[in-house]
Amino acid sequence: MKVLQISNYFPPHIGGIEQVASDVCSALEGTCEQKVFCFNHEKGDAEDTVDGVQVVRAGCFAKVASQSLSFSYGRLLKKTFLRFAPDVVVFHYPNPFGAHYLRKLLKRPPDCKLILWWHLDITRQKLLGKLFEGQTKWLLRRAARVVATSPNYIAGSAHLTSVREKCTVIPCCANAARIAADAAVSERAAAIRAAHPGKILLFAVGRHVPYKGIEYLVRAGKLLDDRFVIAIGGKGPLTQSLRELAAGDEKICFLGRIPDDELKAWLAACDIFCFPSVTKNEAFGIALAEAMAFGKPAVTFTIPGSGVNYVSLGGVTGIECPNGDVAAYAAAIRTLADDEALRLQYGRAAKARVEENFTSEHFVQNVRALFAEV
Repeated sequence: MKVLQISNYFPPHIGGIEQVASDVCSALEGTCEQKVFCFNHEKGDAEDTVDGVQVVRAGCFAKVASQSLSFSYGRLLKKTFLRFAPDVVVFHYPNPFGAHYLRKLLKRPPDCKLILWWHLDITRQKLLGKLFEGQTKWLLRRAARVVATSPNYIAGSAHLTSVREKCTVIPCCANAARIAADAAVSERAAAIRAAHPGKILLFAVGRHVPYKGIEYLVRAGKLLDDRFVIAIGGKGPLTQSLRELAAGDEKICFLGRIPDDELKAWLAACDIFCFPSVTKNEAFGIALAEAMAFGKPAVTFTIPGSGVNYVSLGGVTGIECPNGDVAAYAAAIRTLADDEALRLQYGRAAKARVEENFTSEHFVQNVRALFAEV
């Protein structure tokens, strides 16, 4: 069997979709012949091999409303498709630009099966969603199976509920390599703790974009006393405005982009993991699952239709707050800070939830079962 994945990007560029595409490659290793097609961060086309899988990258000249644009994409996808002749195409949605060209290749019903990996609805760019409504409906009709990352997302998506019989849930995973902590990580975690003696360490990480809700954490921080340290990892278009909002609050430190080992050290060192995402653009929360794998209780917001509240269960693995309620978020942090036994209870439950549902092993089993069906 030949499997072609079409993703927005692919490692070494890492985001939520790219991590899933990479995890699918790992899950299928040794079971089929694989190839990946995606955009390139540079203007020129490129081909390389990542962990034994050939990756074809179409040069990107611009981004509009989060959608990458490429002059060579259609020609290169057609060439890749015809030469590779896949039995199964895994298309990572949303990607309207890629779907336009894929639709041409799959217009007539060939033997090629389509698996539509539904990462999220197009919610923020509502005009874009309406413009490509016909394309989306075609993809859903053409797909043999539609993969969602949580039952919550299926229930909250009008598109997915319309094809519920095709839908299967494959949760994202806390990738084993990304949560493996060696002695060096433990030493660094101890150093972080030693640098903040007697403090309650709060940690958050993610791109600094609106849906990640970092602003709400910064505002909540202003309601907390000086026993807390709030460490925020990541960068993005909102970084400067977040720094300005946090100005004068010595509890808050911005770490910037941090390498994997440093990320693991902060996850090991922190007392509470803050995950303040506020919209369905946060469809699952891989970073949340990774923090839970380290046995950390989480403070989240309620996001109707998102998988965030499927990953972390309010009152079981952490505290869930009304969406955007800064005072409630600060109060939840205080509750966990004041009750070490509760922190540890939620942390143990968080680790168990990951081990029972969101490990790499579970992901491999789910992916291989899906491909056995198609």
